[in-house]
Amino acid sequence: MELHNFEELQKKASNSGKQKVMAIASAADVHILETAIQAYRKNIARSVLVGEKQEIERLLQEMGEEKDLFQIEEPKDGMTTSQLAVQLIHSKEVDLLMKGMMETSDFLRPVVNREHGLGTGRVMSHVALQSIPGYHKLVVNTDAAMCPAPDLNQKKEILLNAVEALHALGYKEPKVACLCCKETYDKKMQETVDARALQEMCEAGELGNCHVVGPISYDIAISKEIAELKKFPSPYCGDFDVFLEPNIHAGNILGKCLEVTCKASMAGLVSGAKVPIILTSRGAAVEEKLNSIAFAAAIA
Repeated sequence: MELHNFEELQKKASNSGKQKVMAIASAADVHILETAIQAYRKNIARSVLVGEKQEIERLLQEMGEEKDLFQIEEPKDGMTTSQLAVQLIHSKEVDLLMKGMMETSDFLRPVVNREHGLGTGRVMSHVALQSIPGYHKLVVNTDAAMCPAPDLNQKKEILLNAVEALHALGYKEPKVACLCCKETYDKKMQETVDARALQEMCEAGELGNCHVVGPISYDIAISKEIAELKKFPSPYCGDFDVFLEPNIHAGNILGKCLEVTCKASMAGLVSGAKVPIILTSRGAAVEEKLNSIAFAAAIA
């Protein structure tokens, strides 16, 4: 199967059985609360709001909602909202973690803590699911937010994080394009060397149920016609599910180009931790936050 738009993703999340529970760190914000309310009413996820109880209750009442609509947890003295949210994960009270109105670095600090965090021994990477006008289905862009300059082993884990997320959505054999500035192997360009190595790992059965092609340029990966014109021999051109980036700069630039110039929409989460982590910009629209929650809930 494959998902063609975010409406299908939200429907999948809402029909996934038992409603997932999500801890939102620093939830005292109108846009965050609006997102939590929509996620609850669409049966995508129920929220535990972490923050100042009195302020959260005040905002809910101003929005015309009952102040006891959600469970609210207030940190004790000396504890941050993200520390308490991580504790709720460890206590099995919640299934998902979301950043609210706080700095990303403050949010992630307890998440990546070696002793009390949410690490599994795997690389944590950002998996961005994007809807691109003109492309026939949702596509993953990774990693554009977590791992600055991944080596070959880190790229392998970033790839596996994306593939496993798609497996959880019901994809049987996701198709991965290892993007580079060219589609030919060049020993002077480490990016192409790594891309070819990942393809060979896949061909040797080391990456599980997926197809990996690399190196490959973006135009060839996204257009079957351009691939045929350039005589690139892959049956997956124009139908890839994952764009694996050579570094964070390439992923970030591509993602923002697609969003700002091409009006693509996005859902994003961090994979590789004990639970899916919803990590959206504080300025992101409610719809992007809701899509990201649906993505996390569908794979949890």
